[in-house]
Amino acid sequence: MISLRKSEERGHADHGWLNAYHSFSFAGYHDPQHMGFGSLRVINEDRVQPGKGFGTHGHRDMEIITYILSGALEHKDSMGNGSVIRPGDVQRMSAGRGVMHSEFNPSQSELVHLLQIWIEPNVTGIRPSYEERHFDAASKRGKLRLIVSGDGREGAVTIHQDASVYAALIDGAERASHALAAGRKAYVHVARGKVTVNGQPLAAGDALKATGVSAVVLEQGEQAEVLLFDLA
Repeated sequence: MISLRKSEERGHADHGWLNAYHSFSFAGYHDPQHMGFGSLRVINEDRVQPGKGFGTHGHRDMEIITYILSGALEHKDSMGNGSVIRPGDVQRMSAGRGVMHSEFNPSQSELVHLLQIWIEPNVTGIRPSYEERHFDAASKRGKLRLIVSGDGREGAVTIHQDASVYAALIDGAERASHALAAGRKAYVHVARGKVTVNGQPLAAGDALKATGVSAVVLEQGEQAEVLLFDLA
């Protein structure tokens, strides 16, 4: 079965310093029909103004993934990690039994545009941990590059869940296909551009849920950047 979640159906919050779209219920946005999809709990598309950000706050028992689309984001946490991540970087923070962190836009002139993704872990109360990797555009051009997995294969960042996340850049005649094992489902989020997924035309912010299908096919892209979630 294929179902669509159009960009304009998402929750939206404009705080001035932060313009955010919520694919699933989050903070002040609550929709009982969109509480998550399998272990995928949050996809927030955030645009943070120059010099602004999220002050120190806490999380626990969640796998938090940050994917930068443009600009830069400065991260600091109670584990002693500190870095600035940019397009192509994927950051994973396993909150475990508890972690404090902050995220700021260090630029004084440029927005930072990012996706923050939460995946529910299959273990709780573990020691928190942090990881980041860079995946260049060439590795995603016309193909699905594994960026997050439960076993860290192919250089992906590792999460505590039976879930895999792939990123692809699809344009023109480029085509990428992902086989789904029996009993698994897929969630496709279009970060920017346009692309056809299993015959369905999607634009930036749109998403597709696929269950009971054998493959997910991305084609007819127009400068598309896409994330695909393979979920138990």
